[in-house]
Amino acid sequence: MAPRILLARHGQTAWSLSGQHTGRTDVPLLEEGRRGAKLLGERLHREPWSGLADVEIRTSPLARASETCELAGFGERAEPWDALMEFDYGAYEGMTPAQIKADRPEWLIWRDGVPDGETLAQVAARADEVVEWARSADRDVLVFAHGHILRAIGARWLGEDIAFAARIRLDPTSLSVLSWAYDLPAIQVWNDTGHLVA
Repeated sequence: MAPRILLARHGQTAWSLSGQHTGRTDVPLLEEGRRGAKLLGERLHREPWSGLADVEIRTSPLARASETCELAGFGERAEPWDALMEFDYGAYEGMTPAQIKADRPEWLIWRDGVPDGETLAQVAARADEVVEWARSADRDVLVFAHGHILRAIGARWLGEDIAFAARIRLDPTSLSVLSWAYDLPAIQVWNDTGHLVA
């Protein structure tokens, strides 16, 4: 079977709740985020995943992702990897899209980027590094990371320009699976939060 990549977005934080761009600021999980991480872990330890015994696991080193990984029960198996860190938003760190659009009404991060932060090409290069690693061996992988870098990985897995990431929304504590269909890269599951439903 061709390798798949499972994407787990970190749990809810105060900034993800308010819509603030959270790049390298290490905002902690809210209690809701901690609960969601545990529920995600419970899901991944049940059928059909059964704890993902043969899966290679990596996590962003930022606390909100690494804690989600730990609470989900994969901390001891996960290797931190800087390639999975969130987009460096530069001057837009901590700002909401509405605040940014007050000065730049037509702004779209996936087209226009950010001042004083990472370029879209740099983010795409990191996403490509993750995709190349995921496809490099005969095993599935699981990553714990952040909304925008995971969306970039989704776009690049499909062979699309990073701008495609604008069209694939991703919620906190969601689970996505990128796999194959007709020998082409495909989305198998996207933005699944069913484990959060009581």
